[in-house]
Order: sequence, then structure tokens, then C-alpha cells
Amino acid sequence: MAANMYRVGDYVYFENSSSNPYLIRRIEELNKTANGNVEAKVVCLFRRRDISGNLNTLADSNAREFEEESKQPVLGEQQKHQLKHRELFLSRQFESLPATHIRGKCNVTLLNETDVLAGYLDKEDCFFYSLVFDPVQKTLLADQGEIRVGSKYQAEIPDKLAEVESDTRVQEKLETKVWDPNNQLKDPQIDQFLVVARAVGTFARALDCSSSIRQPSLHMSAAAASRDITLFHAMDTLQKNSYDLAKAMSNLVPQGGPVLCRDEMEEWSASEAMLFEEALEKYGKDFNDIRQDFLPWKSLASVVQFYYMWKTTDRYIQQKRLKAAEADSKLKQVYIPTYTKPNPNQIMVPGSKPGMNGAAGFQKGLSCESCHTAQSPQWYAWGPPNMQCRLCASCWIYWKKYGGLKTPTQLEGAARSGSESGPRGHMTRQEVQGLSPFTRNEGRAKLLAKNRQTFILRTTKLTRVARRVCEDILQPRRAARRPYASINANAVKAECMIRLPKAPKTPAKSKVVPRQSLANIVKDLAVSAPLKLKASRGPPTPINRNQASQPRVGQSLLGKRGFDSASGMPFPANGRPYSSGMRTTSQSVIKRQKVSQGEAPNPVVFVATKDTRALRKHLTQSEMRRAARKPHLLVRIKLPPPPRSLAMPLLPSSTSEPIVLED
Repeated sequence: MAANMYRVGDYVYFENSSSNPYLIRRIEELNKTANGNVEAKVVCLFRRRDISGNLNTLADSNAREFEEESKQPVLGEQQKHQLKHRELFLSRQFESLPATHIRGKCNVTLLNETDVLAGYLDKEDCFFYSLVFDPVQKTLLADQGEIRVGSKYQAEIPDKLAEVESDTRVQEKLETKVWDPNNQLKDPQIDQFLVVARAVGTFARALDCSSSIRQPSLHMSAAAASRDITLFHAMDTLQKNSYDLAKAMSNLVPQGGPVLCRDEMEEWSASEAMLFEEALEKYGKDFNDIRQDFLPWKSLASVVQFYYMWKTTDRYIQQKRLKAAEADSKLKQVYIPTYTKPNPNQIMVPGSKPGMNGAAGFQKGLSCESCHTAQSPQWYAWGPPNMQCRLCASCWIYWKKYGGLKTPTQLEGAARSGSESGPRGHMTRQEVQGLSPFTRNEGRAKLLAKNRQTFILRTTKLTRVARRVCEDILQPRRAARRPYASINANAVKAECMIRLPKAPKTPAKSKVVPRQSLANIVKDLAVSAPLKLKASRGPPTPINRNQASQPRVGQSLLGKRGFDSASGMPFPANGRPYSSGMRTTSQSVIKRQKVSQGEAPNPVVFVATKDTRALRKHLTQSEMRRAARKPHLLVRIKLPPPPRSLAMPLLPSSTSEPIVLED
């Protein structure tokens, strides 16, 4: 019962994933939500696997310095490996997690010089930390709240003097005398002098403009003059004047005016006090961070003095009462029952109870990846699924609690020169970036120096046949319009095997068609379709490329004109001219893209012969469109019988033979 009761300040395990290790958090608050659930506001603690490789190197150097300074006993390689799993990094990052995800308690302590590192390995659920991790800045810093315990922090006490031996040390160099209790003044005389010092302080505040604004009333000025700073000044004045009241009175009120003594409570403005309270609420008594983030113009001594003076005010008492009332309204503890649901990573044989060896799809005879045992009451899948790694029950619990394996393995990063990390299947983003060659300059240079290797994805014959045979199932046009939709290739191939006819026992003989040489084909083309250049009818019209103000109707990248404006006047699709009041969409000026000479493609011109243009006249409009959509198909043209007086040697005599048009 007590083990399942969690209170504010406890260090606990949180589970956010069934395969990843537990998160270690410290409970700061327990809040009840509107729907009745309990949420825990926690402080985040990070493991070594959660930080980058550079920060791991920094943590290793800090650990070596600690071992040298504290003179730790020599540890084995396996003990050093497991000790890294016990090290945590504190942070100031808060988050809210459901209390039902708590999986147990643990103990986290600040590492001291008197601690023996091997002692943490002997205790279950025991961790330590010495550095603070900033998740935003990605930095590791020493904890400012270090407890200075050790030989170098102890005072050196000199040997005791003998009874006859005298002290030869100079007392003025060792200490400063500020008050002599054996003076000639009596206590009533000292009290009267202190009253006079308070009155002088009140009068000095009345003369000071800034003080009169801060303490506008007489009561406030008298209360400020009665603070300790005024009394310390009065007693110091008596000590300096050898307890002569007449000389001390004259020093309280010199020729320039009365002496005004103000402490940090008076020096600070109201806005600065509000900033201090806000910083104290955020950082606590971490005065270094309070000064750095909120009050950089103040000294550290000034911040500390103001804190202890602020604790004597009514403002501190009011805030303390408000916090006490707020704490009473919040939950002090919460009971979380033991989590008994089975883990999805358990390996079980289908139809058997949990806890049996073996698994469907897992090879038999595989041992534990950590301790290499072959027998366990329960196995758990671990690491990338394609590697089929598994852990025994005890190693799985160790992995969930400590975020690593008992022995270093290749998957866990033993090949990375001792840097601690989880398996690649459970690596964090920072670790992946640290392993990637793109994140290092030398790796990036080596990678860029290599030439890019091309690769070809070649389909099999069965796949190419299935595209033709099962076109109704595959629907290639629909699949081309929806490239994100998946296609069941196995079903298509299975249907193709059913539809394909059975192969004959004797292979079919293929008829080899003899082909002419390339030189003969070129000669035949030159004779059949010679290229005739037409003479220019007039001088060429120069093209002014800077005439950007002229409208370019339907021009593309190469400056071609649209069909509707080929004659110089724009016409609509129906052939009727536009009226003067109508505006065409093609009249808008299209900004021509400038193409550099180096990037411009080589011009390619296709010149149709007279025979080709004559053949086009025998095609209908639908046949022309069909030929344009499917240029790879042959075009069949039915020609009328030619007159006997004309001869067309280039055309075939049979009208059933296809004629391929090239434009």
C-alpha cells in the first residue's frame, strides 16, 4: 500500500512508451482535473541517451575529473558501463503527465566527493546527478547548489597553545574590533545616543528629495530611520570616537548636513521588488539566476541582502500565507494501483499463455542480447524488428529502469568508442544527428567528394505482362492520377497468372527480321524526303527584345504566338471579331522570362515535306487529335486512287499499309 502512494517531492518512473525506457521525473504538484483525473507537474531529468554525443564527451571528462579528485576505487569495464546508466542530468524543464503513467519510485541524489560510485551499483533504483542540462541551449553546467563536503572544504585548525606559551600573532591582522563591551559608557547613555541617531536619520530623510518621495509621511520616515543600518552606524561612530559622546554627536551631524544611512530595502524601487518576487517564484533561492535573468544591474551581495530584509516584511508573511492556503487546496499524495497489463513487446506463441519461450516469426535458439542466456520465463522483443533481438525478463526490467543493457553490445553503441547510447531502434534525435556523417565537417567533405551513383529500378517480365493483361484491375490512368494510393501488386500478379494461357511444351520459334544498316537507312531517307530550304521573301524583321511594353499575346517561353492571334488581330473561338467595347483575356501583357544563353536549349526545327502535308489533308480532325494523343501508334490513311497521268513513287501502292508521319 505504501509503495503505491506517491507524494510531492518523490522521484518516480513514468512510462510514455512500451518499448522505450522509463522517464525519471520529480513530482512538484499533484492537480486534479475537471474530469476527475490526476495530473502531476514534474521536473524533467535526462539520461545520457537523451543528450548529444558532444555533451556525452563533456560528461565523460567531468566524470574523470571527479574520479581523480575524490580518489575513487578502480572499476571494471562492465561496472563503468553500468555506472553511466545511473547518471542523470537535472533540468529546469517542467511538464504535466497523467498520474496513471507512474510505474514506481526511485532515489536520486546529488553526487558528493564523499560518495563511492560503486555503491550506486549495489542499490536498486538509485541514481545520481552532478550536472544541469538545458534542453533549449543544449548545454551542461555544474549545479550551483553543490554541497561542499570534503577535505578541501574543511577549516585548518592550528595546534592548541600550551598554558605557558603566549600568542605571538598580530591580532589586528586577524580580526577587526567593532565594539568594546568594557567601555566607560553606561547602558542608558548608549540608548539615549541611539535615539538621537534615529532622530538625525529621520531629519536627514526629510531633507533628501528621493527619500521624501518614497516615504511621504513622518511615520514611514521614522520607521525607515529605525532600521538596523542606522543603529550600526551609531555604534560604529561611538567605537571610532573612543566612546566620547560629544565627539560622536558632532560626527552624526557634520558641517555638510546630517548623515543619511540607507540599506538595500530603501535603495530598491517598487518595480525592482516586484521583479525580485517574480524571480523568486520562478527560480527559488538561486540568486545567481535571479540576478542574471531579472536584475543584472544589481550585485549578488545586494540581491542576497535584500532577500533577508524582504523576509522581515509583511509582504513575505502575506505570500507565505497564500502559498500555505494554496498548498492546502492541492493534493498531498495520490494512490496509483500496480500496473498489471501485459506489455505489447512480450513474445508469446499463438494459443499459449504469457511467459512461454519462443515466438511466432522469431527464430528458435536466440539468446538474450544482454546476458546471453537461453532460458527465461518470459522474452521481450527489443531493438529493430528486422534484427529479431530479444531480452530476458531481468534484462528487460534493467532496460526499462536504467535505459541500457547490462553489457555493451554492438547495437547499443559499443563500436562508437565507448559513447553510451541505446539501440538504433530506440535512439533519440540528438544521437542520430551525432552519428550521421552530415553533422560533421570531415564527414560532409568525404561524402561530397564521392560521385553520385545512379540506380535503375527495373521491373520483371511478369510485372510488365500484368500491366497489360490486368489493365481493368490495375487501372493505370486512375493510378497515375492518384500516386499516393497503394496498389496490391500481389493480387494483380495472382490474377495475371490465372488469366495467362498455359505455356506450350515446345517453345515458339521467333522469326528474325533482317534489318538494314544505319547508312542505308540514312541514304533512303535523303532520297525519299530531301530537305528543301525556301528563299526568304523579304528582308528579315529585327526583333527588339526590350519592347516589354508591347502586349505579347499568348507567348510562351520561346516566344510563339497563339493560333487565335496568328493574323495579327485577336479572334475568339467562334471566329467572330471582338467589338470595340469588349476586352479579351489574351490582351494582358505576359511578362517574358529571361533565359540566359548558357541555360537556353538548342533550337530544334521539324520541317514537314510536301508529301506529308498532302497526306494530312486526307485525315479528319478526330483522326489528327487521336494521332497527337498517341504518337507511338501507326496512322492508316485511305487514299483515293491516283490518276494515271500522275505518279507517286514515294507512296505505297496498297492502301492498307500503314504510313508513319514524322513532323
